[in-house]
Amino acid sequence: MGPLSFQHFAGQRPEAARPHRSRRCLLKGCERRFAPARPQARYCSAACRRAAQQWRRWQASRRYRASPHGQERRRAQQRRYRQRCRERQTTPTAATAAREGQRPAAAHEDFVERPCERPGCYEVFAVPLEGTCRRFCSVSCRRELRRVLDREARYRQRRRRWRRQRLHARRRAADTS
Repeated sequence: MGPLSFQHFAGQRPEAARPHRSRRCLLKGCERRFAPARPQARYCSAACRRAAQQWRRWQASRRYRASPHGQERRRAQQRRYRQRCRERQTTPTAATAAREGQRPAAAHEDFVERPCERPGCYEVFAVPLEGTCRRFCSVSCRRELRRVLDREARYRQRRRRWRRQRLHARRRAADTS
């Protein structure tokens, strides 16, 4: 629901016209308090919204890479890369620079790695089985997202209640003739 329809309700009902309470930004690492411009605002600024969008893209790419089609694409990409490396080795070049870093050890076969589902949290944790329900890296991440989802559910309930009251008032007004 956009801000215009909210203003429509805010103009009719005095309880809805009061300013929203301040709330915390959902993005992990920011968590600043802000006064929302609209009822379902989750983030304090445009920068936080962009960071959350980037996090959603990161999540989507992980899911795609885990799919069979994504794995096939990745294998083809790796084949092309290895071919370029072989071509580079055959041509005489300057000494190659030492590579930094090392890939972390693979998780045990009985575990599956999952990313945390709180926006902005890039923690990846291991869960024992594929069917495990665990979605968050910590209790604080779970609590923060639950708080936001509960608030949005309460807002939707209020909207449904307002809509029912408005429809009921219209019916009553139409039957007075």
